[in-house]
Amino acid sequence: MSSMLIAIGSLTLIGLTLGAILGIAARRLAVQEDPLEEELKAMMPGSQCGQCGFAGCAQYAGALAKGEAAITLCAPGGKPLIEALSAKLGVAADLSGVEDKGPEHAFIVEDICIGCTRCIRECSTDAIMGANKLMHTIIIDACHGCSKCVKVCPTDAIVMVQYPVTLANWHWQKPEVENTPTKPEVVPAH
Repeated sequence: MSSMLIAIGSLTLIGLTLGAILGIAARRLAVQEDPLEEELKAMMPGSQCGQCGFAGCAQYAGALAKGEAAITLCAPGGKPLIEALSAKLGVAADLSGVEDKGPEHAFIVEDICIGCTRCIRECSTDAIMGANKLMHTIIIDACHGCSKCVKVCPTDAIVMVQYPVTLANWHWQKPEVENTPTKPEVVPAH
């Protein structure tokens, strides 16, 4: 009985000692994150598609924070993300070459899909369901609209389409800015 208590006490002492060492090491060796990089990462779509030329959104946000990348590289983020990054970083954005198509998802025209599975291998979110030599389909909720699957399809069976407008995703159009006087005219009461 006493040898069992000694063993339990020894294991407890070893566990407490190693836990204390790990706690001290975690505090002393902690890597400080750049707050700007964290804010930029939160603004990214999180699709990890790699179209920007970086491995993922975190790496792109890091390059933006260091001023090593252009703000116009994120295809899934589109024009709204470019405008938000421009405002956050205080840099001018050239939006002349950016087409604002709105949110899109991939759609497979099933009549011409040959089931080659190239699109499945290219999809980073597993939004394409199908098997070799069988028809494929898109899981719309999982598709982030990167359009990488469109580029690899040998039969052009994949097209990008707008999300259908429903009550859940419908929004008012932004009002257009008119050249109006800054002060409204005051009409005296009679």
